[in-house]
Amino acid sequence: MQEFFKLLRSSPWSARFGMAVIVFYVVIAVFAPVMTPYTETEIVGSEFEPWGEGFLFGTDNLGRDMLTRLVYGARNTIGIAFVTTCLAFFIGGIFGLIAATLGGWVDQALSRIVDVMMALPSLIFALLLLTILGTSIPILIIVIAFLDSTRVYRLARAVAMNVAVMDFVEVARLRGEGLSWIIGREVLPSCMPPLVAEFGLRFCFVFLFISALSFLGLGIQPPTADWGSMVRDNATLITYGDITPLLPAGAIALLTVGVNFVVDWFLHKTAGLRDEQ
Repeated sequence: MQEFFKLLRSSPWSARFGMAVIVFYVVIAVFAPVMTPYTETEIVGSEFEPWGEGFLFGTDNLGRDMLTRLVYGARNTIGIAFVTTCLAFFIGGIFGLIAATLGGWVDQALSRIVDVMMALPSLIFALLLLTILGTSIPILIIVIAFLDSTRVYRLARAVAMNVAVMDFVEVARLRGEGLSWIIGREVLPSCMPPLVAEFGLRFCFVFLFISALSFLGLGIQPPTADWGSMVRDNATLITYGDITPLLPAGAIALLTVGVNFVVDWFLHKTAGLRDEQ
């Protein structure tokens, strides 16, 4: 714990700001039911009521409290994005490490499949799959994780290719160690820093991707609160000079900036670069 606080004190202001933003969002997501005066789907007033004492940020197009919807949107959007990113890394990371470690026809076959998938526009392909398979949350997570795993595969394979030819990996092969041992004990530990940094960036991309799908109507479905759909549902207020639709958009942007600040600092630390004062 002392080492963590020492590292935190030595971090630049941007990394501290990013970590504060992430902690703030996590607290809101975890304690959403305690921090909100209403439930996620409760209609508490008239449509588009203005900001005031009763409703801090007014109400939405159905008369639901915007503050409550924003808080629950953090839980839903961030939670689904995190699970999706974990699944994408599990799929793409395993196959990328296997391809780099085995090489040969296994590497060629997996890489060609990934090349074909990456040649397809992600948003259009996701819209097509969700239209066919449905828009339930499990389907949404699987489809996005499947598409995003191709990016993880390319990075994991590229990083592991440099590690798989090193002497300590060859020694493990000569000792007769199995594939799971070589990947888990020899290759993966040396690949962790870039993969951890990529996890932060992938989370941002998945987070924005889910919000974009929700804005288009094929992401997280109503009445579940989601920042992307909240922008769409209240966009008409922009015509009257009301900034309410910008609140969920600002929440999306703030989290993206915070995560990128932390990832940038982490890359500097793992690369051995000195932070400019």
